[in-house]
Amino acid sequence: MLRVCNVTKKYGDLVAVNNLSFEVEKGEIFGLLGLNGAGKTTTFRMILGLIDDYTGNIYLDNKKIDYSITDKIGFLTEERSLLLKLTVLEQIKFYGVLKGMDENTIEKKLDYYLDLFNIKEYKNKKIKELSKGNQQKIQFISAIIHEPKLLILDEPFSGLDPINVELFKSVIISLKEKGTSIIFSTHRMEHVELFCDKIVILVKGNNVLSGRLKDIKENYKKKNIFIKGEVDIDKIKSLEGVINVIMENDKYIVKIKDNSYIDSVFKIVSKGKNIQEFFVEDASLNEIFVNVVGENYE
Repeated sequence: MLRVCNVTKKYGDLVAVNNLSFEVEKGEIFGLLGLNGAGKTTTFRMILGLIDDYTGNIYLDNKKIDYSITDKIGFLTEERSLLLKLTVLEQIKFYGVLKGMDENTIEKKLDYYLDLFNIKEYKNKKIKELSKGNQQKIQFISAIIHEPKLLILDEPFSGLDPINVELFKSVIISLKEKGTSIIFSTHRMEHVELFCDKIVILVKGNNVLSGRLKDIKENYKKKNIFIKGEVDIDKIKSLEGVINVIMENDKYIVKIKDNSYIDSVFKIVSKGKNIQEFFVEDASLNEIFVNVVGENYE
């Protein structure tokens, strides 16, 4: 379990992270979200023990984070940090030994993951000879080869085709089921909705929204009404509480301020013809993210 407790990091007068607190339970995937420059990378570096001049405390399994326990952490960085002149085997052995593993165990685990990702033939190839997608696979393997208790994933699907995205997803879910605590950071909100149990959204180092994803979506006032049929859409657009109406895949999507405006929309829809669908959904996380960040960004 990871606990970040009232952590603040300043660079001179710039507050990069301001009084940030959150917890990541064993077997939980936590979304750390925000625009570039929001404080995510600084937070990662503090968790990894690379930055120690901050106020507050960070604990992993009730032990205060320092460089001595970072072998229990895996980190897949957005920027590739592979040693291009090494072979795949040499690269993974290098990382594994740094994490305290013996070479026989490293090679056995590497063989397993190379087979899983369908790249067995690249074991003795140099990193620089691999495609960007295959380099991403090797970087992912290097982050999980030592079975970390805490795994940080920063844009893990970068450079991957849809088939390999699905492979990565299956490995991430498997790690969660085995009890790994995972921090997941991405700008793709659909991936956050798929994986994350809890989230925090940062704006300029400040926590502007946090909690269980399910609760955040249910409690967010703005809703979407989906309508399929012949309706007086101009009347609906003119209603109080209607923010916007868009057409998507032969359906109208009516965005309303909150649930109190559903009845007035329904009254108009009930007078329409060939009404095939009428249902209400919570706003997507992408909509929530855009609205919350926009409201808090100056």
